[in-house]
Amino acid sequence: MRQFNTAGPIVPADHYHLPPLQRAGADTFLHLAEAMNYFIVYAPRQTGKTTTLRALCEVLNERGYRAVHANLQSAHAVSDDLYRAIRAVLGAVARRAEWTLADDHFDRIWKYTLEEFGPEAAVTVSLARWAAADSRPLVLLLDEVDALSGDALLSLLDQLRSGHETRPDRFPHSIAVCGLRNVRDYFTSRVSPFNIVAKSLRLGDFSETEVRDLLGQHTEETGQRFAPEAVAEVWRSTVGQPWLVNALAYDACFEDPEGRDRSREITRKAIAAARERLILDEPAHFGQIAQQLKEERVRRVLDPILAGADKSDFATDDLRYVHDVGLIVTEPTIRIANPIYGEVIPRLLAWRFEVTMHHDGARFVRSDGGLDVPALLRAFQSFFRENAECWLRDSRFREYGAQVLLQAFLQRVVHAGGRLTREHGLGRGRTDLLISWRKRGEP
Repeated sequence: MRQFNTAGPIVPADHYHLPPLQRAGADTFLHLAEAMNYFIVYAPRQTGKTTTLRALCEVLNERGYRAVHANLQSAHAVSDDLYRAIRAVLGAVARRAEWTLADDHFDRIWKYTLEEFGPEAAVTVSLARWAAADSRPLVLLLDEVDALSGDALLSLLDQLRSGHETRPDRFPHSIAVCGLRNVRDYFTSRVSPFNIVAKSLRLGDFSETEVRDLLGQHTEETGQRFAPEAVAEVWRSTVGQPWLVNALAYDACFEDPEGRDRSREITRKAIAAARERLILDEPAHFGQIAQQLKEERVRRVLDPILAGADKSDFATDDLRYVHDVGLIVTEPTIRIANPIYGEVIPRLLAWRFEVTMHHDGARFVRSDGGLDVPALLRAFQSFFRENAECWLRDSRFREYGAQVLLQAFLQRVVHAGGRLTREHGLGRGRTDLLISWRKRGEP
């Protein structure tokens, strides 16, 4: 039985999936590679970059090219050491060439080339010698380029650029550089050295039709239906973010004991429950968002959005960057990318406040099991007057800081018996909060 994939690249035999090149635009990718272009592919984590590059590599090899997809993640741990980083890059390419093409020529030349020419030229010379060793055009697809940083990344891109004019006889016919961000975003204080690219392609989220098609594969293979309201809830909660779509469907169909009964329809309530479990479980996907929230240019964009500011003058580069990493959308208005991120981001910001607050939530529960909201808000006002200045002194999100504190206070109280839902939007002048509370004995 195939499953919804939430970890790593797609394996067609194991995972429900959409044809990667069809989704990404097969004609565009193939045209760029066949026309001797260097190009960039970028997208947020877990949106299908590696799967797409693997599919492109396979098609090109079927068409008579020598195409190699190499993942450079192994260079991350040594990216501050130029020699070791370039060695890791060359080793990754050599391994993939041998596995994909049964070609050990690159493996036989790169080590002594590195010793002879040093890390500053070893990539250029090694690729030139490899390209010249076979009449078939060489295509190199470099994945996870952002595993490198600083001088190592600069050197790699410089060396790829230096061989551009000698292609295709003495350098790769085409090169794709793939990572989380567009290459321009890696060099905020200088011009990108990789200025010979024909096109930068950002992989987008699923469309509503694609979400429906993906969920439909499960129905076709198991007979288990998704109610129309459940499909609509998946789309509403995720707005097509690929990892979130797969995570909700996997939980509802494979983790939930009731969902594992294939005779039962997946309902909207099942998807809503899966969403709540996903948010509370704090998977690694959300940990990546937590790291992005530490970046100053992310803060400059998200702070006014979360606070519901009437307007804000965003720097173009900041806005484009936060959009490219998948945290916001800009059409039809600037807002958080999807409702799940709209829940997760405030929780991540409020977490350190929430876990260090000391108050007894039980005192806000009435005798009938309902929540005493007026008493809760009065308690927060008192808490805020006494603690806000101290607690918010180091907050990076200044406009949103007071709201973070309020939401942390509310979240700590309602966590045991309810849910806090948020809605943010630039220009609204507010953030809407909804407390959903379950009385004792209610389903």
